[in-house]
Amino acid sequence: MENFKPTKYTLKCVATSREFSDAGWILDDAECKAPSLVRAQYEKKQLEVRSDDYGFYKFCDWLPVKRMLKGSSAPVTYRSEALAKHLGLSNLWITLNGYCPEKGVRMTTCSFKETEAYSVCARIDEDEERVLVVASAGNTARAFARVCSDNNIKLLLAVPEDNLSALWFTEPLNDCVKLIACEKGGDYFDAINLSNIALKSSKFYAEGGAKNIARRDGMSTTVLSAATTIGRIPDYYFQAVGSGTGAIAAWEANMRLIEDGRFGSNLMRLMVSQNAPFVPMYDAWRADSREMLPYDSKKARRDAELIDAKVLSNRKPPYGLAGGLYDALKATNGDIMVATNAQSRRACKLFKELEGVDIYPAPGVALATLIKMVEAGTIEKDACIMLNITGAGEEIATKNHELHYLKPSKVFSLTPDVDEVVNFVETLF
Repeated sequence: MENFKPTKYTLKCVATSREFSDAGWILDDAECKAPSLVRAQYEKKQLEVRSDDYGFYKFCDWLPVKRMLKGSSAPVTYRSEALAKHLGLSNLWITLNGYCPEKGVRMTTCSFKETEAYSVCARIDEDEERVLVVASAGNTARAFARVCSDNNIKLLLAVPEDNLSALWFTEPLNDCVKLIACEKGGDYFDAINLSNIALKSSKFYAEGGAKNIARRDGMSTTVLSAATTIGRIPDYYFQAVGSGTGAIAAWEANMRLIEDGRFGSNLMRLMVSQNAPFVPMYDAWRADSREMLPYDSKKARRDAELIDAKVLSNRKPPYGLAGGLYDALKATNGDIMVATNAQSRRACKLFKELEGVDIYPAPGVALATLIKMVEAGTIEKDACIMLNITGAGEEIATKNHELHYLKPSKVFSLTPDVDEVVNFVETLF
């Protein structure tokens, strides 16, 4: 591991198919005029899974990373027995992201957002002097804060004030991590807006969200875990989505696994879900619209307040751009479904009773929609199903720990003054 070498890859624009080198922190193809993702084209076409000593970086062949950071844990996939039996499914596989040492997974922030953070931060040059900026509804911020703190990477977070309870840690953070917030009543989009204002300063650079290949390919390790454990590509993929980035990543991993040639040739049906009443992507999908439908900002904020799964509250997701969720669903014959708070809560309770681990509301939404498909008879009982549990084990991780909360250095209005924000954040580092 001491001799770790940066992964070799090029970039390819989805819209134009132009291939080019990753000469720095590239998020877009500068020559492409259409909204589009770029993808990593890895030199190694067959995945060599390293030992568990590598942590998350056991999948480094298909990660755009320059180094290994300390403290990582990879997703763990196992065959369900109790939940599968309860649902009458013979081939249900659970990919667990969270903290559950008993099952071999040790993501201390209890979220698969660690897969994003360990990948994105390992893409950063070690001598980078600028400050990384990340907007989040909560769990992404917690993951990036922990990874950046442990590895001394300068980070500015922007989070809605209503979601600050998500920023808990079992150990204090390094001073290289700072937080600003948008006032009560704001949502994830307001946090994004605040982060974009901070980025007007040359001292900062954007993480990039779904446009960052490292974020998507980090999240794709859930599918790599599943396929290499099962020995084949699953038939179905279940996950709750806020931006859809995880599902896009799953599709991209699926295509790489087909090219690998050892895991079959099928495309998983992407069965993604949203938490009612906050369902903008569901509405667009039902209308067969590549473009998001109008969504009044006041109603969106109210709807975001009502859902248990606050992390699923992105009202401007990368849905319709080339290579985005719309394309992923069309390519895989996928679908977007909906679950209520009550359905998610029942699913969370069932998972803990049968699988022995507490899970967050978002994976509860995913499980609830799987249950609905089983009850409706619209999924084959012998199908190979991957259930992506995107966050779990908080009760285990926090037990017997004094919790430390990251406090905002300043809370800004929902219509912040640009100069005030820029001048303030520049003083933080």
